[in-house]
Amino acid sequence: MNPEEIIDTFYAGSPALRALLLTHSSLVADKARQAAIRSGLDADLRFIHEAAMLHDIGIIHTNAPGILCEGAEPYIRHGVIGRDMLDSLGLHAHALVCERHTGSGLTAEDIISRNLPLPHRDLCPISIEEKAICYADKFFSKSGDPTKEKTLEQVRAEMARFGEMSLARFDAMHSIFGN
Repeated sequence: MNPEEIIDTFYAGSPALRALLLTHSSLVADKARQAAIRSGLDADLRFIHEAAMLHDIGIIHTNAPGILCEGAEPYIRHGVIGRDMLDSLGLHAHALVCERHTGSGLTAEDIISRNLPLPHRDLCPISIEEKAICYADKFFSKSGDPTKEKTLEQVRAEMARFGEMSLARFDAMHSIFGN
């Protein structure tokens, strides 16, 4: 399976967004792979690469002009949109990564209490591969300089803005994947 070919299927008419997505996803894939190796756990590195390259595929259908997204959906929905896109191709495990990488994961309680336009179920990473990608994704933004890696302190501050549990979930991932 070639993730770039799948991206091309959906992004052929959006070359600038495609380039941004590939830059971001490549950085996330490299960091996730390194994190998984560092953890010493038995992770599927090929799957990590593929799924990390595809984790944000749903952004094309969202409305986030600051990062070249001209769709109609709220950006927070990019993960569930990406899941639908990859499910339609039979890539069910990859699709779950899309759905479960937002923030440090979102619980049903988070979704309901914050009135987010998402399914009322837990959308948290479960497998080691999902967690490695979710963790790595926090260090790179698609806005500003997408190649600049955030510091651990910056990531922790961002996670803390979404509450103690969000930060605790990130810290748990950092205890597995951090330096």
